[in-house]
Amino acid sequence: MRQQTIRDLIGTMGHSTGILGLAGSRFAKSALLAGAVLTLGACSSIRESRGYVVDQVLLQSIQPGIDNQRSVEGTLGRPTFTSQYGEPTWYYISSVTGRRPFVRPRIQSHAITSVRFDEEGNVASVERDGMENVVNLRPDGDKTPTLGRERGFLEDLFGNIGQVGGVGAGPGGPGGS
Repeated sequence: MRQQTIRDLIGTMGHSTGILGLAGSRFAKSALLAGAVLTLGACSSIRESRGYVVDQVLLQSIQPGIDNQRSVEGTLGRPTFTSQYGEPTWYYISSVTGRRPFVRPRIQSHAITSVRFDEEGNVASVERDGMENVVNLRPDGDKTPTLGRERGFLEDLFGNIGQVGGVGAGPGGPGGS
């Protein structure tokens, strides 16, 4: 009787109805489930902060008429960039992008804080803008259009043969007289 039971177990090893077949199918299902979870996790969006990291408490602490350039720099840090013309204005720009693997990043949120100063260096105003003022520019093709005719490779290669007054020549031709 005991030999019969061992033979039955050995005979059913390759079938899913045996003891080892049940354990193998559970392992296969678990491995498949773990693989699916890892695959879906790899497709999740990667968030990156770019530029100034916004702290709302610090931004709200800047008061027009009270703060000056030195106190703003001490509170918010150095600006992302400053205005070159007109009223002195400091800009703090921050973006949060989301990127899926193998895809270009897309802007999820964008914030521009501009701090304007008067002639004495005191804060005149603080303004906050977001995505509503962002313009997405799409370049048109790989080439920059130029005026004039388009020349082919052979015209570029042999175009100046026999021409008097070519590049680098003086007013009288190649001899310069």
